[in-house]
Amino acid sequence: MSRPPAAREKILDAYCDLLRRDGERAATMDSTAALAGVSKGGLLYHFKSKDALAEAVVERLLAAAERDQAVMATAEEGASRYFVRTSLQSGSDLDTTYSAVVRLAAGAYEPAVRALDTVHRGWLELIQREVGDPHAAGAIMLMGEGLYYHSTLPGTWSRGTFVESLDELLRQVDRLKSGS
Repeated sequence: MSRPPAAREKILDAYCDLLRRDGERAATMDSTAALAGVSKGGLLYHFKSKDALAEAVVERLLAAAERDQAVMATAEEGASRYFVRTSLQSGSDLDTTYSAVVRLAAGAYEPAVRALDTVHRGWLELIQREVGDPHAAGAIMLMGEGLYYHSTLPGTWSRGTFVESLDELLRQVDRLKSGS
């Protein structure tokens, strides 16, 4: 598979940054081109419309999530521990694209809503396959989602608190997996 042109990736990065920082309405074609450092014509060469930009971000999320789920499925520590542990890792390509797609979904962009459903369903299926119990799998999923939420909040309290207690949280994951 060939690598996408650098300008295209810069445009997608800029659009994701604008979505995350300022929301869907502020992420205009003009502001995206300016942030990416390309002309409006350069942006239009790669993306004919704002919908085309949004579609590309959704595709980027699905591809990143697929790669992450492949790693998760084969993680030596197990899918559940992997999911919870990596939920504290903000700033990755998956995280930045995920956050951008969340903003698109909040703006009622239906393909973003469906993509998030697909990603979450994939994570939960891997956890449930390992754990067996759907309720324990749900609790593990919520634990990871809560860690992710707190890791993205401004300030240091929650990040420090949960990073320091990650080993204990992972022991809780083990208890949920074993049913005790």
